[in-house]
Amino acid sequence: MDRLRVQGGQRLAGEIPVSGAKNAALPILCAALLSTQPLDLDNVPRLHDVDTALRLLSQLGVRSHREGHRVQLDASAVSSVEAPYDLVKTMRASILVLGPLVARFGEARVSLPGGCAIGQRPVDQHIKGLQAMGASITIEHGYVVASAKRLKGTRIVTDMVTVTGTENLMMAATLADGETVIENAAREPEVVDLAAALVAMGARIEGAGTDRIVVHGVQALHGASHRVMPDRIEAGTFLCAVAAAGGRVTLTRAQPSSMDATLDKLRETGAVIECGTDWIRIDVQQRARAINLRTAPYPGFATDMQAQFMAVNCVAHGTGIITETIFENRFMHALELQRLGADIAIEGNTAVIRGVAGLSGAAVMATDLRASAGLVVAGLVAEGETLVDRIYHLDRGYEQMEIKLAALGARIERVRA
Repeated sequence: MDRLRVQGGQRLAGEIPVSGAKNAALPILCAALLSTQPLDLDNVPRLHDVDTALRLLSQLGVRSHREGHRVQLDASAVSSVEAPYDLVKTMRASILVLGPLVARFGEARVSLPGGCAIGQRPVDQHIKGLQAMGASITIEHGYVVASAKRLKGTRIVTDMVTVTGTENLMMAATLADGETVIENAAREPEVVDLAAALVAMGARIEGAGTDRIVVHGVQALHGASHRVMPDRIEAGTFLCAVAAAGGRVTLTRAQPSSMDATLDKLRETGAVIECGTDWIRIDVQQRARAINLRTAPYPGFATDMQAQFMAVNCVAHGTGIITETIFENRFMHALELQRLGADIAIEGNTAVIRGVAGLSGAAVMATDLRASAGLVVAGLVAEGETLVDRIYHLDRGYEQMEIKLAALGARIERVRA
């Protein structure tokens, strides 16, 4: 099993590119199921979760060809509508095949999902929405079993804002009979990117990026080409690394327009941020100031950036308060940060972080994808050596993180445990 060895104390400098967004690529890969014609994708990140998605699609009968960051998908000969537990258990986004399968084939059998152990992430909103569109759904032996002759357009009001729920229902609605209105829809940029890919395939969608999405169903979707948006969470993670360690770094192939909340909080730490259409430059020449933040659905502060900012607060001047409102079990990294010498007090969904003058390297264990990124950020400023174990979590969502950080001057390497 691999781990990362980090020797802290190096300021960061240079230029690195931002990879394609995992959370945009996964639903767009599943959208290939909606058409008999090829879907050509560019800027698809090389990640374990993407590999899992391609294996799942292959098991359904989707042919795929990958060359670098380009992927071509052909779902003209789908041979199965069952997404088995052994694949779905490792990646919650596998539930995103449910809507496309029911919409195009009238049936699906999808295992209830797994993923990171950061709290409950139920799929009841997916099921409720599909039932409103006329699908018959039962839960049998850990599988969601759905059937429908043809989905019918309707008005769906979700009980909570759910990104994958919005994506699943939006994909299903593209082939439904009539108009579907999704109220309380997720507004995340990744939802907008999926909508753009679907529109390129011939879907009729209005309102993506707002809390009311209208989909006019069509008889069939066709082939298309699409470039996956840049990963705003990866970009934010590298910016946090600079905020903690200091230095001057430029991110290319970025999308700063999708990162307002993250960039605003970085400026509160004292970082100097400059942005162009597709680049971000951060300059940090002094110790960060502690900040308060509260996670919220987009355009609020992303829960996926919480651990990285906690790491910045650990070495910042002053006391910062972080309130987690999305997932009830997403402070597990705090215990690992304490092993490095951080001063963190947890009460319920609130963490109080008192900045310390320095951290000390130690062996730590990643508990989920973004927690592992936060531990790497902390390791970059800790004195001595930090060993981050269980980085298979990291590999689910970051493409060659250690190589990119090394290019900025960090002393970091992947080693065998």
